[in-house]
Amino acid sequence: MKLLIAACLLVGLSATAANAVDLAELAPCRPAAARFCDRSGGITWNNLLRCGATLAAHSWRISSRCRAVLRKYGQL
Repeated sequence: MKLLIAACLLVGLSATAANAVDLAELAPCRPAAARFCDRSGGITWNNLLRCGATLAAHSWRISSRCRAVLRKYGQL
């Protein structure tokens, strides 16, 4: 039982660390997100997905680096 709990804790910590690295990869989209996305809800996963959809809808107005990030995460 202790081994199972330790394994779940390890998986949870590694997933948290992976999300922190992924947020750094979103930096090319920060200026476009500041212009087009609603920031009143904070930074949650749902708001990030909604913002990605908004940026994809305005893809002709954003940088090519941001479009590459959106492509990587399946928004374009």
